[in-house]
Amino acid sequence: MSHTFDPTALREYDIRGIIGETLGAEDARAIGRSFATMLREAGGRTVAVGYDGRVSSPMLEHALVEGLTASGCDVVRIGMGPTPMLYYAEASAEEVDGGIQITGSHNPANYNGFKMVFLGRPFFGEDIIELGRRAQAGAWADGQGEVTSREVLEDYVERLLLGLEGIDRDALAGLRIGWDAGNGAAGPALEALAARLPGEHHLLFTEVDGSFPNHHPDPTVSENLDDLRRLVASKNLDFGVAFDGDGDRIGAIDGEGRVIWGDQLLMIFAEDLLGRLPNAPVIADVKASRALFERIAQLGGRPLMWKTGHSLIKSKMKEIGAPLAGEMSGHVFFADEYYGFDDALYAGVRLIAASARLGKSVTALRSEMPAMVNTPELRFHVAEARKFAAIDEVKARLADSSFDVNDTDGVRVTTPDGWWLLRASNTQDVLVARAESESEEGLERLVAQIDAQLEASGLERGPQAGH
Repeated sequence: MSHTFDPTALREYDIRGIIGETLGAEDARAIGRSFATMLREAGGRTVAVGYDGRVSSPMLEHALVEGLTASGCDVVRIGMGPTPMLYYAEASAEEVDGGIQITGSHNPANYNGFKMVFLGRPFFGEDIIELGRRAQAGAWADGQGEVTSREVLEDYVERLLLGLEGIDRDALAGLRIGWDAGNGAAGPALEALAARLPGEHHLLFTEVDGSFPNHHPDPTVSENLDDLRRLVASKNLDFGVAFDGDGDRIGAIDGEGRVIWGDQLLMIFAEDLLGRLPNAPVIADVKASRALFERIAQLGGRPLMWKTGHSLIKSKMKEIGAPLAGEMSGHVFFADEYYGFDDALYAGVRLIAASARLGKSVTALRSEMPAMVNTPELRFHVAEARKFAAIDEVKARLADSSFDVNDTDGVRVTTPDGWWLLRASNTQDVLVARAESESEEGLERLVAQIDAQLEASGLERGPQAGH
């Protein structure tokens, strides 16, 4: 037996597709067989499996478990929950060697996919390519694994609460916070967490519904925070927190309804952390504001600009021992008193803790940030075979430029007006652009430079591509 995946399903950071078109039960079974074979060869045996609230997730979970056990791995089923709960189950149990979460993350309801952990590290890039090769060759181990079930939600929520350790809970009694689960998989865990947190908590859309009837669960899109804004305004709350479909990305607004973007949240977390861990390295992706990198240095930390992608950031954190990292997309990683994976519920707890330790409201912390003018993330279609070549052409043209050019991930160019970025997406046939300045005029000049580079490569910043 062998199996060939749809070529669009094997991505850089995960496996993802459209149910009934590019992803189905046979794919899940083959993923299980290949992953189990690779894990056994590396000396592992036991895999934790969880799934999100999508309609197709139970079907994929059933097939995945069949594949894992058919290649000799034991499976611990943890049931439905957010992706970080699966990461927790893998990281906190000594006998668990790997983990697979079935999730479509923030994608539309007809999508689904798989996020994987292998012997405590992210499973991505070459790992996923090798998984595909194994499936195509049918190079699978045979065996008969056992299946057990484990309830981890209560333990997971108790672990989240340790993010408030050392803070006087009486000082938090007056806090009033809004939360929006977006009908995603974080809903039940959020209900359990909010019930144990000090203060007053108002919850939206905690009922898990894979059709996402209220709004799309992507908190990086401002319109998706409108329900939370209305809640914070109507109840006069201190701030609001929102999650994506599988609970590994956070969005936030302050008491005035202003979005606190991923890099701005990282500024708050860095200020809190560097007061306790001076000179620590803090990682942010290439899309983050210059203000963040300057603020980390000002606070006595060591800022590092790194490649976009949750798996790439997690790997770099382990490599250099960074206690904190984050991305514009709302993935935030804490390794100082946590496990180093991206967990939006834990980030929400740490936002409460940071505000308390710094002695300032979240709104005040947001108000202190420098006012920058920036574009949203601009995404546009470029043929898969062309996208990386186009970036190489831009690099070559800028080789003799007087501007500061950083090629960590694509091209990030700093000029007297600010900076602009052009990079190829690792997961889609898309180029991503962004620019930031201190003035509208400066921003216009930066965007004009992006357009000029695209034109020189025979491309144009045409219709926006979705996620």
